[in-house]
Order: sequence, then structure tokens, then C-alpha cells
Amino acid sequence: MTDEELAKRGIKLAGYLPGALAETVRLHMEYYAPQWNFGVAFETKVASEMAEFLGRLDADRDLYLKAHNDHGDMLGTITIDAEEVDSEGAHLRWFITSDAARSTGLGRALMSRAIQFCDQCGYDRIYLTTFAGLEAAR
Repeated sequence: MTDEELAKRGIKLAGYLPGALAETVRLHMEYYAPQWNFGVAFETKVASEMAEFLGRLDADRDLYLKAHNDHGDMLGTITIDAEEVDSEGAHLRWFITSDAARSTGLGRALMSRAIQFCDQCGYDRIYLTTFAGLEAAR
């Protein structure tokens, strides 16, 4: 989906903006708490790992991309963490869309942007860690 197509749907893409950490954690908990019964351990893991990532975010190496509507509500996010790109590859992290944005093509658009970023950076390996049962992630 092009930027023009996203704009027609009222969706804008941006890098880090204040509040992005809290919004990303919220999206994860809105999905994982009811679907998988994940609680405080998962929430604090997402928050602490993402806070650590944002503290060292290097726009030349890493990608943090969020999608939001015209009202500023977060609709989705995706991250490429390239801290260990030389040994492990580029780590795809915190990829999620809101309930309202699922099945709209937004996830595909975010993934496309992340892959394009990795291609531009010359990363030859991208990996995602997940858990059994989360078929959509695979």
C-alpha cells in the first residue's frame, strides 16, 4: 500500500513520537491479554525491552515505525532492531495492528516498509521470535 493509499484511508506513518512506547504496550496488551491470558509479566517485558531499544535507537541502523489515524490514535507498529545484525540478523519486533486496523492491509504495508528498510541497509537476514500457536506471526 502506497503512502497515497494509506492517506486515503486516513492513515499516516511516522517514526518515534512521544507516547509511542505506552501506545505500543497498550496495543500488545489489548491483543495478548484476552487472546492468550498474558498479564503483568508480558506487559513489563514488552515495556522494558522496548524502552531499552528506544533509548539506543539509531535511525541509520534501526527502524521504529508507527501508523496512526488523523486523530493520532495508534493503529499499528513495527520495529527493526539491528543491534546484533552482524551476528544474528535484523530482529523484527513489536509488529502489531489494532483490532480496528486488522484485515485492512495495514500490516502488509508495515511489513513491506520494514523489508524495504532492511534491503536499503543491506541486511541479508531478518528474524522474528514468537511462540507456538501464534500462526499469524509465522
